[in-house]
Amino acid sequence: MDDILEILEGNARTSFEDLAKLTKRKLKDIKRIVKQYEKKGVIIKYRTMINKEKLHSERPVVALIEVKVTPQKDVGFDQIAERIYRFPEVKSCYLISGTYDLLLTVEGKDIHTVASFVAEKLAPLSSIKGTVSHFMLKKYKEDGVVLVKKERSSRLAITY
Repeated sequence: MDDILEILEGNARTSFEDLAKLTKRKLKDIKRIVKQYEKKGVIIKYRTMINKEKLHSERPVVALIEVKVTPQKDVGFDQIAERIYRFPEVKSCYLISGTYDLLLTVEGKDIHTVASFVAEKLAPLSSIKGTVSHFMLKKYKEDGVVLVKKERSSRLAITY
């Protein structure tokens, strides 16, 4: 991967000036390259990663849902995947190998909202053969970033 992309993937707030310094390229070249990446769809979006565990307000319930699908003639999994990922509850959708075909990340305000989504929207689709839901209990690491800090013990060590 290009060094510009690696830097931006690590910190999307890196300025063009800093990119030029870090890569030892001219500022105008950096701007041109980044604009090309955006135009070609290589850079899709700049985003902020939020550790929702640290928020004191209500956190959404997150579920990983494995979905078994009957592929459709001439389009395979694409058409059913598109129908599924258009639901607002679906935050990500992947075609995977193994026993199941799709892996979804689904968010809801509580466990009942996620369960209702599966029972009322997902399972009734004609191409769905089965689902397995796994509810996220705690995130330790996401997108290469460790989310939990090891707490130092405030207790004194016992010595003999």
